[in-house]
Amino acid sequence: MKFRNKNILAVISLFAFSFFSQAQDIKSVAITAIVEHPSLDRVRLGVEDELKANGYVVGQNIKIQYQSAQGSSANAAQIAKQFVASKPDVIVAIATPSAQALAATTKSIPIVFTAVTDPVAARLTKSWDASETNITGVSDALSLDKQIELMLKVKPDLKTIGYVYSPGEVNSTIVLKQLQESLAKLNINVIAAPAQRTSDIPAAARSLKGRVDLIYTTTDNNVVSAYESLVKVANESKIPLIASDPDPVARGAVAAIGMSYYDLGRQAGKIVIRILNGENPGNIPPEIGNVSQLAVNLVAAERQGIVLSEDLVKSAEQVIDK
Repeated sequence: MKFRNKNILAVISLFAFSFFSQAQDIKSVAITAIVEHPSLDRVRLGVEDELKANGYVVGQNIKIQYQSAQGSSANAAQIAKQFVASKPDVIVAIATPSAQALAATTKSIPIVFTAVTDPVAARLTKSWDASETNITGVSDALSLDKQIELMLKVKPDLKTIGYVYSPGEVNSTIVLKQLQESLAKLNINVIAAPAQRTSDIPAAARSLKGRVDLIYTTTDNNVVSAYESLVKVANESKIPLIASDPDPVARGAVAAIGMSYYDLGRQAGKIVIRILNGENPGNIPPEIGNVSQLAVNLVAAERQGIVLSEDLVKSAEQVIDK
């Protein structure tokens, strides 16, 4: 009987050890976004797909938790505290406010930011070199020269552009300043229309009626969340709407050249995997997204009183014509 009991105890011990070992092998990744909209949703999908493509299966060897701050900085700060308390292996921060909230909450848990235009201006990193901290990631910065080139292809006689933006979002204020400096050299004016909250976007857009030749939007999360209200004003006023992100083109912008946010997520996912494999985030320099796309919407162009050149349409990776 004693021999049999010893065998049973040995089996139980072996099972317990095996279970404990498997539990130890399960990695934990937390993902948060400042708000949910198509571009940021694609970033998250890209991260998850990259993990899956590299053998990480939810429920087997990885646990993934996700929360959206629903556009609220206060929510972002609360989510940061919750995530840090759960001690994941890596936290992915989608967009600047979420990344800033996490950076203020932990100095030890690895943070991988993405969909952040300028991590230095956002005070996430001191430079574009390896930070030697717990933060690294992938920026969605895109040359403003390409944006201006697109504006002039859509509206060759451009004299004034309208810029709807959130003054509390550092990405947007940086782009505004750069835009004003670059366009001044071309004798093109910028009329800024600030909108502190998503609910302010329609009024900001309407304030541009009769004052601008074109409306330009960057990857401002509040603006992108309320993009249909901008499209409505552009259609009614016959003002072409240009975006810096291909996703809003399907929602009614005339054209956009910008990052592929899905590929941006895949790129961030690669960094997450490097950290899960033991690399120190402080030794990984921030990267810039390496896949951009030109998209045009012929239906939107007609509604907004503009004819896109044949060359522009032919050069687009995505053409919406119905």
